[in-house]
Amino acid sequence: MQHPSATVHARLHDRRFAVANNAQGVSGTGTVFHYQIEDGVISSTYHGGRIRVGTQVGRVTGAETIELLFQCVTLEGELRAGWSRGTVGVDHAGRTTLSFVWGWLSGAIGGGESSYVEITAAPVSDFA
Repeated sequence: MQHPSATVHARLHDRRFAVANNAQGVSGTGTVFHYQIEDGVISSTYHGGRIRVGTQVGRVTGAETIELLFQCVTLEGELRAGWSRGTVGVDHAGRTTLSFVWGWLSGAIGGGESSYVEITAAPVSDFA
């Protein structure tokens, strides 16, 4: 029997994602997320757009679900942190998608919903 985190590992490990929709958040056009997974533990870095630098840590919670804690420093020097619960999916083109419900823990109030799509072609800028 396959471990519950195996599907998420296959869809996220060493892949990059761009923002598809995040109307209430700070990440947006130009923000790129790079995920790593080991033994069901998730880590990622992100930057671009309004984000100078950001990191995430989390865990796989089911065959297609994850939960994360995130933190970032914005270009304006704001320090923000929050939580998210997400679903890993696949779009019509075969790209991995991420859909989250999230909220702020520090630096802002409120929260929202956001979605992301895998970057399958080489990005215009090198975000390595």
